Amino acid sequence: LGRSLWGLGSLEWFGIIATVTYPPCPPDLQHENQLMKKTLLFALAFSFTAAALTAQTQLRLDVIPVQGNVYMLQTATAGGNVGVLPGPDGVLVVDNQVPNLSESVVRGVRSITDEPIRFVVNTHVHVDHIGGNQLMAGMGVTIIAQENVHRRMLRELRIPRGGGRFMPQPPESARPVMTFDRRAIFRMNGEEVQVFHVPPAHTDGDSFIYFVDSDVLHTGDVFRTNMYPIVDVYNGGTVAGMIRAMQIAVDLAGPDTKVIPGHGFGFTDRDGLVEVLDMLTDVRDTIREMVAEGLRLEEVLEAGPTAPYDARWRGSESWTEQDLIPIIYSEVGGAAPTTRN
Repeated sequence: LGRSLWGLGSLEWFGIIATVTYPPCPPDLQHENQLMKKTLLFALAFSFTAAALTAQTQLRLDVIPVQGNVYMLQTATAGGNVGVLPGPDGVLVVDNQVPNLSESVVRGVRSITDEPIRFVVNTHVHVDHIGGNQLMAGMGVTIIAQENVHRRMLRELRIPRGGGRFMPQPPESARPVMTFDRRAIFRMNGEEVQVFHVPPAHTDGDSFIYFVDSDVLHTGDVFRTNMYPIVDVYNGGTVAGMIRAMQIAVDLAGPDTKVIPGHGFGFTDRDGLVEVLDMLTDVRDTIREMVAEGLRLEEVLEAGPTAPYDARWRGSESWTEQDLIPIIYSEVGGAAPTTRN
């Protein structure tokens, strides 16, 4: 793990050791907003997106003990898996679902412990992972994320499905108040928690969260077990970075490591990581060979380079091999794809 992380200075903060940096907000991403208008638009957009991602009637989250001190909260559709580290130092939460399920996340935590939620770590910028920020910030919870997550929250959001739909800029109260460049380390509840930035994969702000003593890894959406990987080119995601980040996860995981995917039912292990890494690498290499042979994108799609995997990984009509193949095609040297609407 030490080879994958870069050292930064540490500070002790309320009894927690945290390695953090405070980068300035890029001027090209700053613009004036009317706070009340933006807050209302943000809430409305989140509500509409939440309806598409998670049925309104799904108010209960399943509480799943993972290993050691770590739990996960999961919806009936395995959307936006939440990590929970409870204990006497307070609760650390990884991601917090869509807005209409944020209170359900709090209730799920309360079913595990009465200790207050102190920290939330956002693995990346998508609505099904930051949707509870505003509610939890109002509860006094400190929101933490990699600095690219904060940077992208300073403007309109964009999500990868449906050709890249826009959403209003999140209000200031929903944004991280602490950011880090390469890593942050928490020592709480008898656990060392290593939060570290990985290569641009699902997005350019992806973080892994490794609970060292419990030997549990939360990957965010870099890794999912229910559908093809989503490479969000609108938020800096890359196929090459996805493969590199997956290799980091595989190298980190040992024989007893449990892995919480960003999406997918339950937790998995190193073998689950290897399965996805091998699949994505094989598809990338196959498409690269087709590009070298001079095939156009339409011909690559017709050839079906993902065919051996479609039955297992074609889990959602909103993101299929028809979305993934053009991104890989472009990245390995083919002509830039036209996004699917």
